[in-house]
Amino acid sequence: MWEFGHVSRETSERLKTYRDLLTRWNAKINLVAPSSLANLETRHFKDSWQLLDIAPSHFEDWVDLGSGGGFPGLIIAILCAEYRPKCSFKLIESDRRKCAFLRSVSRETGVSVEIIDERIEDIPPLHAEVISARALAPLSKLLEYSERHLAPEGTAIFLKGEQWQEELRGAQSRWKFKCDAFNSSTSTQARILRVKEISRV
Repeated sequence: MWEFGHVSRETSERLKTYRDLLTRWNAKINLVAPSSLANLETRHFKDSWQLLDIAPSHFEDWVDLGSGGGFPGLIIAILCAEYRPKCSFKLIESDRRKCAFLRSVSRETGVSVEIIDERIEDIPPLHAEVISARALAPLSKLLEYSERHLAPEGTAIFLKGEQWQEELRGAQSRWKFKCDAFNSSTSTQARILRVKEISRV
């Protein structure tokens, strides 16, 4: 498991730059709940980078759906900038103000990401190896997005809260898929769902 104090100096500086920018921008636009700023490293950073522990061991492109303030996609991109510099990251976010924030973080940290300011359903299929999403939509809707944008052998990884079992049951009535549920390191009630082989019922 990645830890904020156990990364390289360069990565640590990038995360600190991200933290400072998020704190400043959050006063103008709603990126995260203000109450979570005091616990930013655990509530948002650690919650995001735990996905690397269950992602495929080798991937070259990662697509983050509904990136918002950059979680989890931009955090993953920052962590991978040193040890997987050839990986490409696409962050999809339809809110132009949030896209401006994401571009600011990319520029100030020197981490290259492609920011797509369009609606997910309007973008041509991306054939991603990995897709991620956090606090975006119910699982059924995420599977619909993934069917469009995931490569045939790709993996989708979704952070889900305490209603994850209910969402899973609902999705199984409309979709066929393989799913592994992993405990979250930041919440005993949350789960991380790793999904593959998605098709309609």
